Amino acid sequence: MTIDKVILAYSGGLDTSVCVRYLQKLHNLDVITLTVDCGQDEEITNLERKAISLGAVKHIHIDAKEEFATNYISPSIRANGLYQGKYPLATALARPLIASKLVDLAHQEGAKTVAHGCTGKGNDQIRFDVTIRSLDPNLKIVAPIRDMNLTRDIELKFAKEENIPITLDAKKFSIDSNYWGRAVEGGSLEDSYAEPPDDLFHFVKLNDTVPVYLEIEYEKGLPIGLNETKMNLVSIIHILNNIVGSSGVGIIDHIEDRVVGVKSREIYEAPAAIAIIESHKDLEKLVLTNHQYRFKQMVDEQWAWLVYSGLWQEPLRKDLEKFIESSQRKVKGKVRLRIHRGSIRVVGRESPYSIYKESLATYDAGSTFDQNLAKGFSELWGLQSIIANSIFESKYQ
Repeated sequence: MTIDKVILAYSGGLDTSVCVRYLQKLHNLDVITLTVDCGQDEEITNLERKAISLGAVKHIHIDAKEEFATNYISPSIRANGLYQGKYPLATALARPLIASKLVDLAHQEGAKTVAHGCTGKGNDQIRFDVTIRSLDPNLKIVAPIRDMNLTRDIELKFAKEENIPITLDAKKFSIDSNYWGRAVEGGSLEDSYAEPPDDLFHFVKLNDTVPVYLEIEYEKGLPIGLNETKMNLVSIIHILNNIVGSSGVGIIDHIEDRVVGVKSREIYEAPAAIAIIESHKDLEKLVLTNHQYRFKQMVDEQWAWLVYSGLWQEPLRKDLEKFIESSQRKVKGKVRLRIHRGSIRVVGRESPYSIYKESLATYDAGSTFDQNLAKGFSELWGLQSIIANSIFESKYQ
């Protein structure tokens, strides 16, 4: 009798490794593992060997680094994508990409089932499930960790019984990474007062002795060059991760509100994302009117919430991106950053579309601002507030 196939999103970590065996033993499925390369820092060359050793009938590797940059990171940069003002959405952006590849491969292989290693507590289950069902509602979704209500200690015990090799880091923490950011949770980090150990970090070091200056060039809201050298976005991100991270910048220690209602303690490393978003926001303030900038902040917040919440396929995201794309037409120029011992700040910016005019802003001779006009403006600006206070609030009436 022919055994049905399942396509498993496979990272090689604890959850997805035990999933291979659970899918075989409990669901009687032939497992095809799929790894989508979004620039993971972990070694991925041995994943095929590991997957086959666990019993997978086939392993597929897809290099999606360029696609990740073009279709997912780029719109996030333009939207200053930060969930709750902190998290640069690295994992949240990668999940719909991986889910779409799962659906594609299921069609290619004639599989009726796809699987992932998400728990029922996290956000990734929603990101996978909603994307998969939006693209093909006929596919069956199996999530052994969630479906069986498994905990990490049970998984580790099962892995030991089944001789499934698990790295030391995977035993201590749950780690997900791509080149836009690295997320670490679980283990000792679940104590919200405990400081993360230094050996937890991959990108961020504290070995700089002198300040580092970087210049990021933008065109239509996207980085196109670094320090006067034109290069593609993937290269810019890799270089910034190295340089910015080596100056101690990029750690985000965050109490986060998950979609399922649980507050979680998350540790993120995202040196490039922090540098790019910080400089991009600054350049926007230079070229957008106050009205554009204030409204875009609301749009950006909604965009980030949709992506974080697994709603990449929500039509509203595409609607918001139409406005965001329009707002980026004049986001062109250069931003200079100073990075030193864990701090990053913008120290200069310029654009051919700058609304900032020195002749208006200066307090020195030569100012083109007529101060006499300000008196009438000042009287009119707070007129209603002044009247309201005179009626209800003033203690001197």
